[in-house]
Amino acid sequence: MSLEIVEPKSKDQWDGYVSALEEANFLQSWDFYEFHLSRGKKVVRKLVLDGDTIVGAYAGVVETAKRGTYLAIAGGPLIDWNNTKMVKAVFEDIRTEGTKAGCVFVRVRPQLELSEKSLKIMKSHGLVKAPMYLSVEYAGILDLKKSEEEILAGASQGFRRKLRKAEKNDIEIVVSDDDVAINDFCKLEKLHAERQKYVAFSGEFLKKQFEAFRAGGEVLIYTARFGGEILAQNFIIFYGPEASYHYGVSSELGTKYSAAPLLHLKAMEEARKRGCIRYNLWGIVEKDGTSHRFYGVSEFKRSFGCEEYRYTPAHDLILKPLKYKLTLAVEKTRKKVRHV
Repeated sequence: MSLEIVEPKSKDQWDGYVSALEEANFLQSWDFYEFHLSRGKKVVRKLVLDGDTIVGAYAGVVETAKRGTYLAIAGGPLIDWNNTKMVKAVFEDIRTEGTKAGCVFVRVRPQLELSEKSLKIMKSHGLVKAPMYLSVEYAGILDLKKSEEEILAGASQGFRRKLRKAEKNDIEIVVSDDDVAINDFCKLEKLHAERQKYVAFSGEFLKKQFEAFRAGGEVLIYTARFGGEILAQNFIIFYGPEASYHYGVSSELGTKYSAAPLLHLKAMEEARKRGCIRYNLWGIVEKDGTSHRFYGVSEFKRSFGCEEYRYTPAHDLILKPLKYKLTLAVEKTRKKVRHV
């Protein structure tokens, strides 16, 4: 095996390889990094070649922060983790790219199930467990090879009760990728954040992300309405084998009318049409984590009867040890304050 690590020639070359991988999702898609470029960020995209054959890939974004600039690689690298030569070459390339970008560290959250072996791989290449997460590390996932009837049979009684209630309420479901849908989503997200007491994304952030995925036909917004009023909206990304419940927002009335289950079932229907084999509900917290701010939404996701999947947590490749100490101090404090 003669490995070479190069920049991709095109979106088609990149997505043609990445989207065909069973473990892939939008975190390593071409358009996700187009979104970062639209925000003025520096991105790194690399393919691993064995001769003329693509055998691996990784993409990351350079994030600037007071605690130090770092390269964030979420959902990657996408490589053969049993191939020690490849793993070594890729981490050497990651180190090089991080150094070129002036980073204090590189943060990696691989698309790799947590195990003693995965932790050993991280440690053997000089990475240490990060003080903060990078993207979701503990997810609820539904198997779309199952029919809707099979999924509902595995859901909780509470979930099925909410679904029956929603179906009786004559709720209209609208599916769109137009500007009206994302504008409505931004408005509702702001109100939802005020009610749930979290910091909302800016409208510009959400719109740029939506536009990047819309360019590739990879995003839809699902809207539940009753009497002309929006009850809830889901921002769903479809990429390769996975449909991702990226964001969800609701009004106070939405909770009363139990609109959310209908939105998810409609999105799963579309995901199957696109050939997706998974529906990723994303982040959940431990069952006993009642003080966590995401505990309530985690219990809602569990009511689907989802499988609980643990990714190998974020690890840091330290490039500037003295400056990294500041990162440790700041992030440990932030984690405690945010209850995450």
